[in-house]
Amino acid sequence: MKKKVLIVEDEDKIADIVKAYLENEGFDAYICKNGVQVIDTFSNKSFDVVILDLMLPGISGEEICKRLRTFSNVPIIMLTAKSDEESKLEGFALGADDYITKPFSPRELVSRVKALLRRTESKSSILADIISFNNDLEIDIRRQEVRKNNKLVYLTPNEYKILLTLASNPNQVFSREVLIETAFGFDYDGFYRTIDTHIKNIRQKIEDNPKSPKYIKTVYGVGYKFGGSNET
Repeated sequence: MKKKVLIVEDEDKIADIVKAYLENEGFDAYICKNGVQVIDTFSNKSFDVVILDLMLPGISGEEICKRLRTFSNVPIIMLTAKSDEESKLEGFALGADDYITKPFSPRELVSRVKALLRRTESKSSILADIISFNNDLEIDIRRQEVRKNNKLVYLTPNEYKILLTLASNPNQVFSREVLIETAFGFDYDGFYRTIDTHIKNIRQKIEDNPKSPKYIKTVYGVGYKFGGSNET
């Protein structure tokens, strides 16, 4: 079955070029030109990746990203002219999984889509289908879902991979570099501060008190470790 990609871009030329490159690589590509269309489209279809321009009429790309993250963990690649590090970190904080600055190569964009899908779909090495911690946190490996107090938690694909990597190795300390290589592979194009942003987001979603976490613990001067007790 072909993978479906939603292109959110109001510039016809750019949208048509990206659509053509994706379809040439075997994807089904759809175009939305504003935020209202995105929400309406998601009510009728499911997608494997969203390519999201930030400068859109009406609802901004940042706002669309925030709204999508309230009900979907679909991988999101942000497209923007903002190239500074702080803008990228803000994008990741909103829930983006990758970030490409304009002008960009359509071939590189297609490669990023493929790499993001590989990371999202890579099989876990854990044998158990479900692992639980401290009676309140549950990771469903088969469905790639996380629940806190029996309520579904919407993690981005990158956040899920980081949490799963740490939870699969309780009390093992990961440097940022090793965590990136283990969770995402050597083809990941992010930078080390991205990990800190993802960790902050994960804590907000799974910790009772993010400022005093019991699961994702900071090992100062080194990196991070998982402190939960496995019940399986």
